Amino acid sequence: MPDTFRLTLAQLNPTMGDLAGNAAKAHAAWEQAKAAGAQMVALPEMFLSGYQPQDLVRKPAFVADAAKHLAQLIADCADGPALGIGTPVWPDGADKPMNAWVVAQGGRVVAEVVKHHLPNYKVFDEKRYFDSGDVSGPYVVDGIRIGTPICEDAWFDDVTETLAETGAEILVVPNGSPYFRGKQDVRYGHMVARGVETGLPVVYLNLTGGQDDQIFDGASFVLNPGGKLTHHLPAFEDAVVHVDFDRTPDGWRARDGDKAPQPEGPGADYRAMVVALRDYMTKAGFSQAVLGLSGGVDSAIVAAIAADALGPENLRCVMLPSRYTSDHSLEDARGVTDRLGCRLDTVPIAPAVEAMGDMLAPLFEGRAANLTEENIQSRIRGMTLMALSNKFGEMLLTTGNKSEVAVGYATIYGDMSGGYNPVKDLYKTDLFEVCRWRNANTVDWFKGPSGEVMPQRVIDKPPTAELRADQKDEDSLPPYPVLDDILKRLIDEEHSVPEICAAGHDHATVKHVEWLVYLSEYKRFQSAPGARLSQRAFWLDRRYPIVNRWRDPG
Repeated sequence: MPDTFRLTLAQLNPTMGDLAGNAAKAHAAWEQAKAAGAQMVALPEMFLSGYQPQDLVRKPAFVADAAKHLAQLIADCADGPALGIGTPVWPDGADKPMNAWVVAQGGRVVAEVVKHHLPNYKVFDEKRYFDSGDVSGPYVVDGIRIGTPICEDAWFDDVTETLAETGAEILVVPNGSPYFRGKQDVRYGHMVARGVETGLPVVYLNLTGGQDDQIFDGASFVLNPGGKLTHHLPAFEDAVVHVDFDRTPDGWRARDGDKAPQPEGPGADYRAMVVALRDYMTKAGFSQAVLGLSGGVDSAIVAAIAADALGPENLRCVMLPSRYTSDHSLEDARGVTDRLGCRLDTVPIAPAVEAMGDMLAPLFEGRAANLTEENIQSRIRGMTLMALSNKFGEMLLTTGNKSEVAVGYATIYGDMSGGYNPVKDLYKTDLFEVCRWRNANTVDWFKGPSGEVMPQRVIDKPPTAELRADQKDEDSLPPYPVLDDILKRLIDEEHSVPEICAAGHDHATVKHVEWLVYLSEYKRFQSAPGARLSQRAFWLDRRYPIVNRWRDPG
């Protein structure tokens, strides 16, 4: 029996549906493993297809195509280490496919492990897409018995207990685990528990990259029994790492390896938004972006995210001044683009606003100006930006933060126009913290410049939409610290109105915010997708009816 075992972890970023491209990445990782003398290379959950495939995986032709690419990959990887890779499989006669992890060596399939526990909460709907499989026992690679609980199967003790009882010596856990704040501590807790319960080393392997709203942050790690961390792969980055195990009197143990520092707080959120935007655009075939730059903090941080994701040379910012735009807004917009090094165009909207006013004047005669005229300005800006997007092939980015998205403080078909919103799940008060983090930090993955990219005045000045004279957000909304605390309790924690009032908030204010949140559901239904940073992001995490008369009676 061998006394050492080298396992190569391929923490990589697949592209949804790019079967040939994903197979090529897997083969390249296998080549690295072969060159390093590894006995096995492991890739994450559903790597061949991409994750989450949603209803695409219920299309028999897609799963059949994945099977063809898998067969070719197995043939290409016949002379060397074993290959473990996640892929959908569709058993003959079954109503639905299964979420599987296939192990192959020597040109043949050694094991086909299928996922038993199918998550069906938050962003996961796996019971809709997949059939549950029976719990599998360990398989053998070069004399070592390896157990593979797929993602959710390692969040419960039954699958790993069965694997340990049937002779598994190492647990390799392939995952498609999306990021949210604090997720890494949750992963540690479950994996430490599995290691303690089974007395086995645990290898936690995760995807990287963005897929629609979800961001897979990698951050894979290896634990010896008792929870001793031996390896930690970088977060939000691809990595191929070789992990060496030694046979000891107490069983297999991983040798100590590199432990990459892990981002936390605003820096982690910022990295997640950069990755999400980069992959959403590049995987969709876009290389350049355009956005409306107002001189305010929301568009400034989106510009910074876009510059860091794509490079400043691939970003066009557009200032769209109206009669209400202040000189300091023009100065601050220029201050942002000068610091970022990206293009700034200016397109005054006053002529279009005046023309629209003249066109509608006969119908509006006798009625006082109100929100209608404010929204016309926003919609002219949206139309102008969409024209630039169409003409130059640049994806339009929208810039509404979660506080605004929650209460509908954005104009549908106006400033909500666009293909992606990097800050959609970032409350205004959290957005300020992210801005301060970006201005204060220098890291090697910024494609934009280091240091201050937003003038301090952009962060400090009172937020305003500048759609009427002397307008401030607080004219119609509570101060953002108050608003965000109410929203977090109402949305993220599902508190009742009496519970929120018991925390110190005014009853009338809470009821007004609640009314705004429910009233704005139709806007969110039509809004651009955006990066998921929390466990209660708008879309898959929180699904409410559009027409809904219920309000909390408290």
